[in-house]
Formats: sequence, structure tokens, C-alpha cells
Amino acid sequence: MTGAEVKAAVGWLASVAPDPDACRWEWERNPRGIALLPAGRRWDVLILPGKLGYPTLDVLTRLIDRPGPVLSDFGDARMGFFVPPGTVSRWVGTGVRGAGRGTWIVVPHPGRAAVGGVRWLIPPDGSGTLTDATLLELAMHEAAAGSRD
Repeated sequence: MTGAEVKAAVGWLASVAPDPDACRWEWERNPRGIALLPAGRRWDVLILPGKLGYPTLDVLTRLIDRPGPVLSDFGDARMGFFVPPGTVSRWVGTGVRGAGRGTWIVVPHPGRAAVGGVRWLIPPDGSGTLTDATLLELAMHEAAAGSRD
């Protein structure tokens, strides 16, 4: 990512924090480079098990040039796909957890290498691009069908 993209991504992510300046400070001073941010304002996060998440991301990146931001957690056990706000309250699929309004997620600094824990697989670019939930669901179905072959 370029310096301008990182700055835009930091601004976009920090904009949801109760105190954006404190969020930026936390990213800069926390040795892990993480901050806790509320979901449900600019984005929700659908959390898939890694076994489904990676094949889903493969399908998704074949369908569109750039999906929205995607996080991976400790040992790649789970992946979080950033989707439009309100998605979690309407999601009816099983085996997928969601972080929406009233929940918080650990978010790493978008311009740094992961120090451990949570890392970006697809970092935000600051434009507000999110993954369409319907497209994500279709990619999940295709990925799940492919894993049964």
C-alpha cells in the first residue's frame, strides 16, 4: 500500500471510533499495532471458519477485482469479511458469526506487518469498499460445494 492509501485506510477505520485520535494513538503506540473498533457503523463483519473462509476468498477474488477488507485471526482459524452495516441483523446462514451494531472487533493498523494475532488479508484502501453480502454468500456456496468434490 502507498502512504496515501494507508493514510486513507487509517482515516476510514478510525472514523468509527468514539475518539478517532485516541484510536490513531493506540495504533502508533501499541506494540501489536491493534485497536478495538465498534462494528455496525460503517461496516459489519461476517466471521467464517478458516476452512470455509479461504476457499470463499479464492472464489470471491475470481469474481471481482477487489473485495472489501478481510481479516484473519490467530492461526487462520477464522476470517472476517467486511460487509455493509446491517448485514449481520439480516444474516440467516448457519456456521457464520457476525459482528454488527453493539459489538467490537480487534483491528490491526492497515499499513503495518502483523506482529501476531489479527492480520489483514485484504487491507482497507480507505475508499469504503465493502464486500456485497449476496456475492459473499454465493462465493461461500461455491466454495462449500467445491470442498465436497
